[in-house]
Amino acid sequence: MARTSRILWADDEIDILKPHILFLESKGYHVTSVTNGADAIDAARDTAFDVILLDEQMPGRGGLDALDDIKRISPDSQVVMVTKSEEERIMEEALGGKIADYLTKPVNPSQVLLTCKRLLERSRLQHERASQSYLSSFGEITAALMNPMTPNEWTALYQKLLEYDLELDDEEGVRQVLSDQYAEANREFSRFVEGAYPDWIAGTDADRPVLSHEVIPEFVLPEMTGKRPVVFFVIDCMRYDQWLEFERLLTPLFSVDRKFHYSLLPTSTPYSRNAIFSGLLPVDLAKRYPQIWASGEDDEHSRNRNEDEFLQDLMTRHHRKDRISYQKLVRSQDGRDFQQSVHDVLQSDLSAVVVNFVDILAHSRSDSAVLKELAPDERAYRALTRTWFEHSWLFSAFQQLADTDCTIVVTSDHGAVRSLHPTKVIGDRHTSTALRYKYGRNLKCDERHAIFVRHPEEWGLPSDGPNTNFILAKEDYYFVYPTNYNQYVNKYRDTMQHGGASMEEVILPVLTLRPKG
Repeated sequence: MARTSRILWADDEIDILKPHILFLESKGYHVTSVTNGADAIDAARDTAFDVILLDEQMPGRGGLDALDDIKRISPDSQVVMVTKSEEERIMEEALGGKIADYLTKPVNPSQVLLTCKRLLERSRLQHERASQSYLSSFGEITAALMNPMTPNEWTALYQKLLEYDLELDDEEGVRQVLSDQYAEANREFSRFVEGAYPDWIAGTDADRPVLSHEVIPEFVLPEMTGKRPVVFFVIDCMRYDQWLEFERLLTPLFSVDRKFHYSLLPTSTPYSRNAIFSGLLPVDLAKRYPQIWASGEDDEHSRNRNEDEFLQDLMTRHHRKDRISYQKLVRSQDGRDFQQSVHDVLQSDLSAVVVNFVDILAHSRSDSAVLKELAPDERAYRALTRTWFEHSWLFSAFQQLADTDCTIVVTSDHGAVRSLHPTKVIGDRHTSTALRYKYGRNLKCDERHAIFVRHPEEWGLPSDGPNTNFILAKEDYYFVYPTNYNQYVNKYRDTMQHGGASMEEVILPVLTLRPKG
């Protein structure tokens, strides 16, 4: 059954328009009415409307005043401005794409109905075109997966699949086809990484991607020309699709130059984020800082307590004498304190800022039945992340930085994947506890489900002895020990995890933002 289209009508004389509203409802539409722009913004925040009718002039916040906030909150809603005259500024808003159409008062019910039907039909046709475009590309994508691809081609394929994922509506048949092809792409991507990764580490593959330890030299240092301060954000566990939700809110404020890097394996904070700040592969980091590495416990954060020291060392090796600062924002209060004093970052030539909230959100979804209910699938998980960002101290900080003369570089250390398929693993009591990767002695599991790293140094990884090896989960598998197998299968199924080799975990955006103001 088709969903009832939702219309929001904001007009300070809404009582006079009751017959118009009843007429629309008699045609099968669900109409919500408010009397001012502020209430329209609140309503758009709470409900996804297909069409929003905005009276240009209302007491308090009028339609034009509320327009930017409404489009930021609900960019997919079609906005119709209702105005007393066809002024040039209204036409400019229409041409600029902020409003889909405008109506001149007095309006009659048939006129409003025809406008809504046309806009809703256009929206339906756009969804149909997206479905048709994907189905026509299905064979092309399948053919690409059957042939060798370079890292750049894998990145382009990942972008294309995400683009369709964002554009397709709720038509279950097409979405299921996309989901199946996405899973196939991740199977092939795991195989690709398994075969190519040692050559990337050895530097013998001319097509290899930029890796974690090369992010600062490749993307940050070139921006440090002395003309303006650089702020470098590492948003822990931020996937590319989550960034796209952030970007929709940031593009009115910044020009965005988008590039990509590949996370080192395992796609886990002790390995990939340490590599970003040290500029070293994990094997080299362990040799350069043996005490720090040896003292690391088997958890996500213990080996990331020295990132400021690693960054200072990286700058020294590159013969840089810039003023640098480093902050790690873990708790909500850390973030609020940062936002309130955000201009302090402009006192350094380079300010590195680690933001942990997205990683916390991923782990919280795994632990909380409520969050899993709120975000049962990928699209809902994206929406949940967007909702946080839109109302967060981080977005407020970006808004303040948009009014300054600075350059912002944003990236992530790794992404996360919904772990849906368990696979048994056998190891001794010293084996690490992560769900998507493990290291230890004589690890065993189904080789169809994992990449076996039998010679860690060839993969840029430290080794504790001749029998030490790593296993990295492919696709969306997660490791479970045979003891109490079913209990842990149920506990960890459909949780957000990282450490393995999937497109979501490995292919990461690097964004250079420059204020438009």
